Amino acid sequence: MLLATTPSQAQLDARSQQEINALLGFVESSGCLFIRNGSEYPAAEARQHLQKKLDYLENKGLVDNAEDFIARAATESSMSGKPYKVNCAGQEQLSADWLKQELTRLRAARP
Repeated sequence: MLLATTPSQAQLDARSQQEINALLGFVESSGCLFIRNGSEYPAAEARQHLQKKLDYLENKGLVDNAEDFIARAATESSMSGKPYKVNCAGQEQLSADWLKQELTRLRAARP
């Protein structure tokens, strides 16, 4: 009997999955503009884009935690290498820094 094999998929633990879901929700509800390759996208589109990247990376077994998600999916364009940025109320910053700050806040608020 032959068994079909699939690419190695790392299963996220519950805590990591919750943190990543919270970060995606944060992006979507932020009201900020997401800047990718010089173009601005509304928050809902940014969330969809990051979700697609996350799904791809999870299928490859490349995301084990929220830090991996930020580093591999939410830091830069995989096509151009240009950093992702966010513009919140006229203040522009790197998306990786923005998401790391939110992750720190989430963890500090956890009982």
